[in-house]
Amino acid sequence: MILTRREAIIGSAAGAALVASPALAAAPLPNKRPPVKERLFTSRAVEREIARVSAKIGDPKLRWMFANCYPNTLDTTVRMSTVDGAPDAFVITGDIPCLWLRDSSAQLAPYLHLVRDDAALRTLFHGLIARQARSILIDPYANAFMEDPTARTNLGWAKDDKTEMKPGVAERKWEIDSLCYPMRLAHGYWQATQDPAPFDARWAAAARLSIATFREQQRKHGPGPYRFLRDSDRNTETQPLDGYGNPSRPVGLIHCGFRPSDDACLYPYLIPANLFAVSALRELAVVAQGARGDAALAQDASALAAEVERALAQYGRMRLRDGREVWAYEVDGFGNALFMDDANVPSLSGLAYLGCVAQTDPLWQRTQAAAWGPDNPYFFKGQAGEGIGGPHAGLRQIWPMSLIVRALSSDDPAVIRACLKTLRDTDADTGFIHETFDQDDARKFTRAWFAWANGLFGEMIVRLANTRPALLEDTL
Repeated sequence: MILTRREAIIGSAAGAALVASPALAAAPLPNKRPPVKERLFTSRAVEREIARVSAKIGDPKLRWMFANCYPNTLDTTVRMSTVDGAPDAFVITGDIPCLWLRDSSAQLAPYLHLVRDDAALRTLFHGLIARQARSILIDPYANAFMEDPTARTNLGWAKDDKTEMKPGVAERKWEIDSLCYPMRLAHGYWQATQDPAPFDARWAAAARLSIATFREQQRKHGPGPYRFLRDSDRNTETQPLDGYGNPSRPVGLIHCGFRPSDDACLYPYLIPANLFAVSALRELAVVAQGARGDAALAQDASALAAEVERALAQYGRMRLRDGREVWAYEVDGFGNALFMDDANVPSLSGLAYLGCVAQTDPLWQRTQAAAWGPDNPYFFKGQAGEGIGGPHAGLRQIWPMSLIVRALSSDDPAVIRACLKTLRDTDADTGFIHETFDQDDARKFTRAWFAWANGLFGEMIVRLANTRPALLEDTL
């Protein structure tokens, strides 16, 4: 069944009370994975990893959630085929049956450390890297794509968008991170395997187009070709000024239409996304040089990264009311700046997790502390927990993703343990990680099937099992 956007966001909440009953909580915890024959993709390495890590988790419910969540992408979202005799992997985001460049990359990232010893996983990564390259070559400004590259969008909320909707495009919201995440995935695969096979001429063409699109959206010579308008009762769903977005002064930063939440930017220089672009471009340079010996592509990526980094140093910071200097969330190059944070990554609080900054960097530590407090209008605290949300799902709605990223970015055992406990206690007894939960009642949640969040939770547990096993040994 294809859900409308509204149904995808709130449809799961109506049934939450049914799955959160005390009777279920007291019963033996059921396996929530599909039967083996119904799983869309299986990996022996992933199954071994589930067993290995589960044995280290002392809390029964946390162990159950890990076993449900970690393989969720493979179990439910992967559609394997071939194109011209080569692997093709279409990875949907969950309850919306389309491929997001961001989500699909993040969904496979938790398995990167296993690819060297699993040929099936390598085939999956080959297939997704190829699919992403073909998608970018269809339209580098699109964020989501159809499985059939000749099909028109089947997303009800996108079919009448006033933009250049090409066949194969599901949604065309220009988001910097949509091009960063495939660079990050390619680098992760190359570092794990030193396998050059996925990095063919088509991949290089998509990489060159990605760099060209970033340069085009520096808007040094005008606004460029991208514009986007949508008829909606929410201003976060469209772009002002005839679809080109609010003004930005050309300063070397990359102009962005939408945040990784798919919400419109207020000021068009989204600082977390620009910081991510610097890191991703440098990772692209490593792959271009190492896997292809393409010095020109590597140099182009490195040069743009250096230019954006210089602009970030000059324009990416701001001061809060108390005088603390922090990274801004968005700026416009004219001197206007916005401080907030949104749970979707790249976020300010997720910069260390992404490797854009050092975890010990004082500027980032001040920024994260401000994001997790009253300086951030989207920091929420209630009876069910505390965390960061965003405009996408509305006020009072905490994204578990923010808690996972905080745990992945912290060296403080008390902070990590508190995040684990909140995550365990806010699943509404479904065994999965949701998009959001209400700050006072976790039975009110959005998106029962959100594979990115499930995978990120699994990634966190695996990392803790490897680096801080004592934190997982006891019941929370």
